[in-house]
Amino acid sequence: MEVQERILDKAFSLFRQFGTRSITMDDIALKMGLSKKTLYAHFSDKDDLVYQSVSGFIHSIHQECLANKQRSKDAIDEMFLVMEMIDKRLRNINPVIMLDLQKYHAKAYQAFLDYQHQDLAAMITENLERGIHDGLYRPDLNIRILVNYRIQGCTASFQPENFPGEHDMDKVQKVLLENFLYGVASSKGYKLIEKYKQLSQNI
Repeated sequence: MEVQERILDKAFSLFRQFGTRSITMDDIALKMGLSKKTLYAHFSDKDDLVYQSVSGFIHSIHQECLANKQRSKDAIDEMFLVMEMIDKRLRNINPVIMLDLQKYHAKAYQAFLDYQHQDLAAMITENLERGIHDGLYRPDLNIRILVNYRIQGCTASFQPENFPGEHDMDKVQKVLLENFLYGVASSKGYKLIEKYKQLSQNI
C-alpha cells in the first residue's frame, strides 16, 4: 500500500471513531510514525485529507453496492446484501462525524450529499423498478417519493438526536431498511423476505 493510501486509511479510521474535529494532523502523524511534513507532501491541509478520505469511503461503498446488485438473485436479495454491507461498513462509526463534516468540511459534506442524491438515488430507483417488474414489490408504488423517503432515512441515522439511546448507526440503518422493505413488498415479496431472514439467521 502506498504512503498516501496508508494515510487515508489511518485518517478515516480515526475520523470514524472520534469525528474530524478532535483529530489533528499531529495525531495522524504520531499514530503513523510519520512527520507532519510527509502528510503535507500528500495533502494540502486537513480539509483536503478529510475530503479525500471521506470520498474514498463513499466510493468503496458505491462499488460494493454495484457488486451486490450484480450478484443478487432478485431485488430483495440485493437489499439483504445491502444490510450485510451496512453491518460491515457502518459498525462502530461515531455519528458525530457527520456533524463535523457539516460544520467544518463543506466540500466533504457536499460529496456525501451528491452521493445520496445521485448514485444512491439511482440505485434505490433501479431496485424498486426491478422489484416491481418481478412482482416482488407492489405495483402501485410512488417511486419518486419512496426514493426521497429512503434517502432521508439514511440521513436520519447519522443524527443521534433522532434516536435517543441508540448509539449504533448500523443497527438503526438496518431496522429502517428492513421496515422499508416490508412496506414496499407485495405478498409474494413478503414471503421471500421471510425466507431470506430465516436463511440469514441460520448462517
